[in-house]
Amino acid sequence: MLTSIEGIFRDGKIELLEPPPQADESRVVVTFFPKHISIDLNKRGISEPQAADLHNRLKTIAEDWQRPEMDIYDKCKANI
Repeated sequence: MLTSIEGIFRDGKIELLEPPPQADESRVVVTFFPKHISIDLNKRGISEPQAADLHNRLKTIAEDWQRPEMDIYDKCKANI
């Protein structure tokens, strides 16, 4: 299972914004994003209020979707 955790790179160190999964040792990939990411919502056919509404509705299921028992959906999708 892959887990993404947001963090901040500051003073040569990465500070995670939430605890990592329980693992003594894990491989990681670190991707640096620009400080401000701009997304052209109009180009994607969505207004700013629509994007905010979608964000608010999806964040209610984010915690459940990241639960380990939800991995079954990823396995089913891979077999389609």
